[in-house]
Amino acid sequence: MRLLWAGFMAILAAGVGFAIRGGIFDNWGKEFGFTAAQLGAIGGAGFSGFCFGIIVGGVIVDKIGYGKLVAVALLCHIASAFVTFGASTPDNAYTFLFWGMFIFAYANGTLEAVANPLVATLFPENRTHYLNILHASWPAGMVLGSVAGWVLDDKMHIGWKTQLALYLVPTALYAIMFMGQKFPKSEAAAKGASFVQMLKPVGILGALVACYLLALFFGDITKAFSPANATNIGYAVGGVLLIVVAVMTKFSLGSFLLFVLFVTHAMVGAVELGTDGWIQNITGNLFTSEQGKYLFIWTSAIMFGLRFCAHFIETKLKLSPIGLLLVCAIIACVGLNLASTMQTFTMAMVALGIYAVGKTFFWPTMLAVIGDRFPHTGAVAMSIMGGIGMLSAGLIGGPGLGYGKDRFAGEELNKADAALYQEYKAAAPSTFLNIPATSAYGLDGKKLGEAKDAKEKTPAQQTVVAADQRGDRATLKFDSFIPATMAAIYLLLLIYFKAIGGYKVVRIDEQA
Repeated sequence: MRLLWAGFMAILAAGVGFAIRGGIFDNWGKEFGFTAAQLGAIGGAGFSGFCFGIIVGGVIVDKIGYGKLVAVALLCHIASAFVTFGASTPDNAYTFLFWGMFIFAYANGTLEAVANPLVATLFPENRTHYLNILHASWPAGMVLGSVAGWVLDDKMHIGWKTQLALYLVPTALYAIMFMGQKFPKSEAAAKGASFVQMLKPVGILGALVACYLLALFFGDITKAFSPANATNIGYAVGGVLLIVVAVMTKFSLGSFLLFVLFVTHAMVGAVELGTDGWIQNITGNLFTSEQGKYLFIWTSAIMFGLRFCAHFIETKLKLSPIGLLLVCAIIACVGLNLASTMQTFTMAMVALGIYAVGKTFFWPTMLAVIGDRFPHTGAVAMSIMGGIGMLSAGLIGGPGLGYGKDRFAGEELNKADAALYQEYKAAAPSTFLNIPATSAYGLDGKKLGEAKDAKEKTPAQQTVVAADQRGDRATLKFDSFIPATMAAIYLLLLIYFKAIGGYKVVRIDEQA
């Protein structure tokens, strides 16, 4: 139980940092003149780094042990603070904030590479319940981070660096809680399975999902020194990694079910974490910054409470993990659609409350399905899936919503007043996934911030702010298509499991 709660504290540190970062996006936009797409890319680094941490950690954790990875994560958490706080001017801010967030996320991913297989090993009879308890720490951290941000930012007007430093408190606590503990081996490692044996069920199909997202990541970071060839470089790196996996597994195609779960978890990352990264900004824009924080706390508190109820839902409502995921996807789709129409704070609480119920069980229950159905992969498949979710959030969800905000806000202002749009549009266009055909001009972050902050707005400023708000509503509407697609996939999986006799936990000896 101490290991369970140490993992809880580690993920809580990640949630605190994530929530505070989401609340200070507007501070960064005003101070450094970032566009929404640039802010989305910075926030995206907070997911991309996680991917590297969890995948690398998942590959080596059974070989070097959990304790050494905890030490690496602790050092990275401390280093990320120094890098992030180096941002001081518009010229250097993007680089420092991007890499500071990347290192922070790498530490988070490394810790989750420890915590997920650890809890799955400690509680093999009830993985869904205990993994949901472990991941209740994420919304708990978001509640604490949001409250701290509300007090320090909106009430006391403390600088963003002081706010962000608060995540170091739970960081110190998890270090103390892990200290001196003895860690078990995963079920596969205890049976003597090699890394290649654990990787074979992932195979070419599973690696294809991860390598595509890695290709996008490397293409994104190489834009800084080779913009013309960045996309090709990214796909070259992804292709090489895919070949390496194919050779290592002797060209094992892998499990098609695992491939489907990986693709679906990419959508989970995009809709849950990608939306969470922007929701304070969007609701703060539609209402007030303070109300945006209230709503974020409200949805996070719902998630925190419900994640302790997974066992009750499974046993009393007789929902299998796949059935639970299907219901959640439908609820999340309804919630986002309602959120796109919210006009009052009360309606926002209802709509976002429904969305919060829907997204609550996605991440930990998907991990539980991997643990239940593929125990012979040890920490490998679970860590790769976690990495896919975070990479998707960082490369598709976060930047995608930032791009949507830019595109829809620009289009709305252009329709309302074309001359005003020319005055307020950003200097450079925004694109999605580096695809030139998606090029669209958003609004200049600094000018938009001045329009929002003006106490007595001119008619022009009112038009700009209104267009920006309509853009946010359109973004939430578009976002709802992701859980709708997930619901269709979960329905097909439910039919599949019914056809083979129902969902059940697989033992490693049965697989062998």
